[in-house]
Amino acid sequence: MPTPYDTIGVRYSAQRLPEPAIAAMIDAALGDAQRVVNVGAGTGSYEPRGRIVTAAEPSADMIRQRAPGAAPVVQASAEALPFADGAFDAAMAILTVHHWGDKARGMAELRRVSRGQIVILTHDPDFRGAWLMDYFPELVSLDAGQMPPLSAYEGWLGPVNIQTVPVPHDCRDGFLYAFWRRPRAYLDPDVRAGMSSFWKIGGVEEGLARLARDLETGAWAARYGHLLYQESADMGYRLVTTI
Repeated sequence: MPTPYDTIGVRYSAQRLPEPAIAAMIDAALGDAQRVVNVGAGTGSYEPRGRIVTAAEPSADMIRQRAPGAAPVVQASAEALPFADGAFDAAMAILTVHHWGDKARGMAELRRVSRGQIVILTHDPDFRGAWLMDYFPELVSLDAGQMPPLSAYEGWLGPVNIQTVPVPHDCRDGFLYAFWRRPRAYLDPDVRAGMSSFWKIGGVEEGLARLARDLETGAWAARYGHLLYQESADMGYRLVTTI
């Protein structure tokens, strides 16, 4: 069955490269797990080296974009993982939970197939610190509708540790708020093509025009110029790890 990423992920592998600082946090959270399942794996950006990784990804197009040396992949959704109970030492799900149709069932599946840690990279829907929201306020309601509240994870998985994931100013992974210190990047349609949120909210022309105008007049710098002196920033991304 086609998935949204069969359309919106056509250039995903070019735009969504792994950010080393974030990859290191994920790897540390996995502890000493050797057999790891990566659920909603996409093109495999954050699959850790030195471990036995199996990927599960529903989108055929995303699977086609996986590198030749990527982990073996099965086409499957988070809600119906084709693995035995306790088949893995750990499970990971990176910037994918907001795409799951039945999040509670997907979390139950992660718990079922993992004997140990579950590591999830997500975004806090209550976060309001991204200037991009001022130009595209629809992002606030979109996140509220698709991102689970952080409080939900403990209900699904039991006790969890939640860490802030700082986003470097030169972040290699082109996720939605990665360009907080590079505002002109959002004017590039190729950059926006790797961000599912822009596909979902639609009608972005007015916000883009206002951003372009504010960059030219200096209005953006007047409001947000302090960010240009920061090496990293909290943009609402959180690493959730079971305890």
